[in-house]
Formats: sequence, C-alpha cells, structure tokens
Amino acid sequence: MKFSEFDFHPDIFKGVKIAGFREPSPIQEEAIPIIASGSDLVGQAHTGTGKTAAFGLPMMDKLAKGEIERALVITPTRELATQVADELYHLGRFAGIRTLTVYGGVGYGRQIALIHKGVQIVVATPGRLKDLYKKGKIDVFNPEIVVLDEADEMLDMGFLEEIKEIFEYIPQNRQTLLFSATMPEPIKELASNILYQPKFISVVGEDETTNNIIDQRYYMINENQRDEALVKLLETEETNKCIVFCRMKREVDRLAEHLQALGFNATGLHGDLEQIDRERVIKAYRRGESKIMVATDVAARGLDVKDVTHVFNYHIPFDPQSYVHRIGRTGRAGKSGQAITLVTTGEFRELQRIQKEVGAEMRLATLQGGDGLDDRGREYLADEIRAISIHNDALDMLSYLEDMDKELLLEKLISHLIEQKKQYIGTQIGFDQNTVDEMIEGYNGEKKATRNNNRRRKRK
Repeated sequence: MKFSEFDFHPDIFKGVKIAGFREPSPIQEEAIPIIASGSDLVGQAHTGTGKTAAFGLPMMDKLAKGEIERALVITPTRELATQVADELYHLGRFAGIRTLTVYGGVGYGRQIALIHKGVQIVVATPGRLKDLYKKGKIDVFNPEIVVLDEADEMLDMGFLEEIKEIFEYIPQNRQTLLFSATMPEPIKELASNILYQPKFISVVGEDETTNNIIDQRYYMINENQRDEALVKLLETEETNKCIVFCRMKREVDRLAEHLQALGFNATGLHGDLEQIDRERVIKAYRRGESKIMVATDVAARGLDVKDVTHVFNYHIPFDPQSYVHRIGRTGRAGKSGQAITLVTTGEFRELQRIQKEVGAEMRLATLQGGDGLDDRGREYLADEIRAISIHNDALDMLSYLEDMDKELLLEKLISHLIEQKKQYIGTQIGFDQNTVDEMIEGYNGEKKATRNNNRRRKRK
C-alpha cells in the first residue's frame, strides 16, 4: 500500500511527501482508515512504529477539510508532548494547521492566550490540562477528536485519575483514540468508559512482551564490580546512543559524574532537574551532542530518541513492567538493540521473576579485562611469551639498555605486554555459567524444601 492511496487533502499529502513517507507502517495502514471513518479506536503498538502519523494524519486531514475544528492529544510527559507537536507541525504545516504544547513548569498566560486565539491542535500533559479545565481557563476549547497516547505510561506515572477528570470537561460527541504498548486491566477499563464502540487493532504479537530484535544479556557480578563492569562494557560495546538506568536520583548524579571524569560523554536525567536544564539535557542527547544518558525510570518515561543502540540496567528494575519499558528504548522502528543488565547474587531471584513474567530470553555473559590478573590470565600470558619469536633487532636493542637493571627491564617489558593484552587477561568480571547453574540448583532446592515444609505444617 502507498500513502497516495489515502484520500488526504492535497496540503496534508504534500507534508507526507516532504517527510519522505512512501509506504505506511502496519499501525498506520490499519489505523488511518478507521480514524478517517469516524470510529473510536484502541490501538496497541510499541513506540517507534509510527503511531503519531497514524493518528495525526487522518486527524489533520479532517481539520484541513473542515470536518472538525479542534483536536486534543494527551501525552504522559513534556518531552513526548513536544516531540508529538513537532511531528504534527511538520506534517500539517502546508495546511496552515496551528499546534500548541501545553505542560507544567511554565506560565499559564501564553498557553491560555493561544488557545483562545484558536489553535487547532493542543498537545498536553495531564496535570496542566486538568488545571486549565478545572479553573475554567479554556472552556472555549472543545475538541472533536481526543487522542490518549502512551496510555500505559500514564497509568504507570499515576495519571489515571487526572485523565478521568479531564474527560468530564470534554464534550461527549467526540471521536476518541487510545494508543498503548500494553493493555493492563486499568487501561481496558478506562477504554470501556471513555470510548464508544471502539475498533481494536494491534501490531504487537499475542505473546510479545519484549521486543524480539533486542539482544538481552545479563552479567552476574559482585556489588563492588558495578562501576568496573559498566565502564568495561561502554569501552567494548559499539554504542551509538545509550541509556543507563539507575534506581535513585543520587545514583544518577554520582554515576554521571564518574563517567564524565573518565572521559565519557555522559549526562544525567532525573526528576530534581529544573525544567530548563531537563530540556537542555534532552536536546543535547537527541542531537547526539551527548552519547550516554544516565537516568531514573520516571525521568526517562516518554523519552523517545532515535538510534539508541544500548540500554544498560545499572540496577535491576523494581518490577517486570519497568524492565519492559526500559529496554523498549532501544530496538525501535525495526532496528536491533542491546539490553544489558547487571545483577548481583542477591538480585538473582528478582531476575528469574522478570524472565518468567515477561518471557524475556536473557543470556548470561561474562567480561574479561578487570583490574589485576587471575590464574587463567597468568597462564595465557606465560604461553604468549613462550610463543614469541626472537626478533632480529632484539640483541642490538639490549646494547641500548645496558644501563638498566635486567630485572627492572624484564618487569617493564612484561608490563607492556600486559597492557597490550589486558582485554583478554584481566580478572573475569561476572560469574560463569557453571557458577550460575549451581546457584539455580541451590535456589530450586530451597524452593522445594520450603514447599515440603509448608506441606508438613498443613498436615499437622
């Protein structure tokens, strides 16, 4: 199918052509005709599959043709609101469609004034939008199409009550579109309350919970190896842009500063940043001016950046759904990605729970090249030295080094060889498969013993 087969207004189709769109993605091919027909819609698709154009093009086509006058898009974060508004502007600019982003952290005045002047599309976050409606500041804005984008993200961020309240201010005679990567029960319940006889489409496989083009690995490490393991991975992996997830804000600050001190192009992102600093950090990352984003889960929600090749879980997430959201930042739009998790022995059971609940196929890996040498490294190096052929100029070079103590000379030459080979001979970072298998066997034995004990208590 081609975009030319959709009956778009000429000015909208011009925006499509300038954007370089030729063939619609699966979500676009299915959603556009349904939205054009006026039906409510529930669409399930991952971020990066073309959802914005899927709802934006038929919505703006209706505006360009005069079928509707106003449209509203609700997103979970300021960053996603800005991104959606930018894409809608570029697709609809030849039709003269005016778009406004509405979010907190800035003054009300300009946002209210532009809404009253008649902007056609408002892209808003739930908190600020609810405040504006509740205070009676935007009673004039009655959208005929309402889009809930990334609905599961809004649920995770605690916006469900705000969403329900917002819909109390919006006219009932509207078309409502809901998009979500996952469909937990609260989202299904919300859809049944705010949508009217919706059509359902999904471009997510029935058994898909984590993207199957993401290579998922984990390293079983000691707690004191976290920094060493992450640095080694950043040095050896072929990363373009990557995100390093931490659990706490203070850990983000510490790790970002640590990586900067080692010469890495890293920045930190968490909820305590001022809005102007947050926007600066995200813009720099999006443009490629910084390559490593160290972030908390909440700070990275709604962050949609192209060409993220790697996601590193510096700490394992608190719950399986957070794992899905984290690794979903890579492997987008058909591209492959890498998701790497650092796990300590104390976190191993949590790792198993995540693997089981989200169906993640995570493989164990190990790293070489830590500080110091283990016995295997020493044996490898000794074999390398024994195998070295004597160079023709070696004897002549010794005459230039007669003033040096022979033992010191030998130590220096071996040190030079260690530096050259350190990628292969350093202390192993992470436990190997045999060790992990023993841990699994021990864990399963404990579970079996616990079940047997419980049965005995019940019999008594």
